[in-house]
Amino acid sequence: ASMSLYEALPHVNATLNTASAVLLVAGWRAIRHQQKERHATLMIAAFAVSVLFLISYLTYHYKVGHTTYEGEGAIRIVYLSVLVSHIILAALVPILAIFTLTFALRKRFDRHRRLALWTLPIWLYVSVTGVVVYLMLYVF
Repeated sequence: ASMSLYEALPHVNATLNTASAVLLVAGWRAIRHQQKERHATLMIAAFAVSVLFLISYLTYHYKVGHTTYEGEGAIRIVYLSVLVSHIILAALVPILAIFTLTFALRKRFDRHRRLALWTLPIWLYVSVTGVVVYLMLYVF
């Protein structure tokens, strides 16, 4: 039996989360090497990929609902800990990312840099833990 579009979305979401994490790290490395245009391009790409992720994620949960984790014991506690921290911080990422991006686009680089020091690690954590949650739900 072939997979429906909606059943494929968790796999698409994990791919988008992985792409977002890679783009964020590449963008961070670019600015560490004073490659400002490359940094801007990579961070805008990370933002665009994250917007696509959010659309796909919301579509999946609207159409399919939630997925229950079947693991028991200590691994369930690990899963729930990762999931709860992921969800709480994921709620902050769109706000942080929009403000961080807006400061850069308005050439307020002082504010951009200060906020990015918080935005990057939180956004990266959310992207990586999104993949961890996917792996725990669908692979392991």
